[in-house]
Formats: sequence, C-alpha cells, structure tokens
Amino acid sequence: MRPKSSQYFVSAIIGSPFGLDGRVKITSLSGEDGHFYKLTKVILRTKNEETEKEFLIEKVSSPPLSIKFSGIDSLDAAKALNGAEILLPRKQAAPLQKGDFYIEDLKGMEVIYGNTIIGTISDIIEGGGAFLAELLLESGSKKLVPFRNEFFGQIDINSNRAELLNTWILE
Repeated sequence: MRPKSSQYFVSAIIGSPFGLDGRVKITSLSGEDGHFYKLTKVILRTKNEETEKEFLIEKVSSPPLSIKFSGIDSLDAAKALNGAEILLPRKQAAPLQKGDFYIEDLKGMEVIYGNTIIGTISDIIEGGGAFLAELLLESGSKKLVPFRNEFFGQIDINSNRAELLNTWILE
C-alpha cells in the first residue's frame, strides 16, 4: 500500500469486461491514452482498498481502451473491477498541455476575489460537457462554478491560489 498523496492521480476508471479472459474496458479521465502504452504497473482502488497490479499480454488495445491485469483471468473477476480507479504516479500521468491542470493540484487551492480569500476548491466535478469547481466558501456553504476562463482568471499552482473573476456566480 502506498501513502495517500497528491503525487498519485486517478487516471482512468475501469468499466465493463472486454471478452471472457479478464480484460476490462477503461476510460481515460484525461482523454489522452498514449501514456498507458508505457505502463507496466498501476494501483487499483476499489472502494477503500488499493492494490498494485501488473499488466499482462496486450497492454492496451484501442478502441475502446482495454487492459489485461495480472491475476484477473475470468469474466467474473473482470466484473468485480467495474468502477475501480486506476491510480498513477505524477511522472506517469498524462502530460499536461498549456493551461491544463491536474485536478489533484486544484483541490484545496484558495479562491480569491480581489485581495480577499473567499473559500477553497474542494473538488472538480465533471458536469455534462464542462468541469465544475466545487467551492467551499468561508461561510461554510458550497457552490458549484463552471471551471472556465469566464469565471476563473489566474490559476497559480505555486502560490496555491485561483482568482475568481466575478462573485455574482456565487449568488
């Protein structure tokens, strides 16, 4: 078991079985799949359990992406993985493009308006075609704000701050 840390990211979600030999379909959360071709081991998280698994035989086939794991050799074993998360260390996660961020780096980030801290980003949620920043406001309430350039200005990973451009979205 590895220590819990933002140095590991949920990179994909396991879906339904693909064939009868234990392969499973996966959905890459970044939309990019090139980094999967270089992997030999990943951490699987099912509910509260994490285990390291090795890839076997055909590592990745596309489309859809499907992976064969060591010790998962039947349809029933593959079904048991449905919904599990594939965790990767930062150095093996999908590469970032300019203006992209790892969700784990955004969690806990202070949200400022002007020079005032108004809350923190508690999570980033996929919301029907766009990502939503879940903000935990200083008042204790939670608000969802589209994580888009119209609402967020500068995002500074080094200072752990995100600039909210307008407060009307919180009303």
